[in-house]
Amino acid sequence: MPKTEVILTHNVVGLGAESDHVKVAAGYARNYLFPQGLAIPLTMANKRQIESLQKKRVDREAKELHTMTELASTLSKLTLVLHVRTGEDGKLFGSVTSGTIADELRHQYDAQVDKRKIHLAQPIKTLGAFEVPLHLHHDVDCTLKVRVESSTPLSPEVQAALAAQNAPKEAAKAEGKPGKEGPYRGDRGDRGGKGAAKEGKAEHKGEHRAEGKGETKAPRGEAKEGKKADKPAKAEKADGEKKPKAKAE
Repeated sequence: MPKTEVILTHNVVGLGAESDHVKVAAGYARNYLFPQGLAIPLTMANKRQIESLQKKRVDREAKELHTMTELASTLSKLTLVLHVRTGEDGKLFGSVTSGTIADELRHQYDAQVDKRKIHLAQPIKTLGAFEVPLHLHHDVDCTLKVRVESSTPLSPEVQAALAAQNAPKEAAKAEGKPGKEGPYRGDRGDRGGKGAAKEGKAEHKGEHRAEGKGETKAPRGEAKEGKKADKPAKAEKADGEKKPKAKAE
């Protein structure tokens, strides 16, 4: 199939953005891109438009980022409630998909979210509360809270089971998660207490050692003094012994 090179004048998903040079099938360009105004043929005359197309692209991307940031801030604060058909045992007839969530966001909140930006790992097939990640922009992510409820009456046993399932989540929300600052300060306080205890032990050991050394040194000093004191006695003894040996006149 023959190819032709074109300059995109608009953002085309899966193909490129404004000012990009891309090669596409000649029939695709002739029958779709050119009639829709999404691209122009690559010619020397058209190359002069590249600078203005690049400026248009920058403006569009900045606007999209601002829009998606505001949308993420809004969606992260709400809970999307979906009413689905189930049996008395609570089993869904079908499942909740990314397309279902996108349709309900548009219907309930007039929020335009492409279903491809809703990253649901697998379809939801049970009643309850879920957190669904959204990738609205390459720089913007958020989490959407979804609660799936039954539009048909449920048996008392199923209602009790659902209430028990949601009780821990509600309790966790009521209690709230501890902030980073509190535990961190507590750790520092505990560390400080341990440090103080260690310092106290070190001081106690130091005093004990100092006292021990002082006590041991004192006897040694006294022993030395005792030895020095004994020397004159020995000298006196020696003198006493020498006197009897002297010859009598």
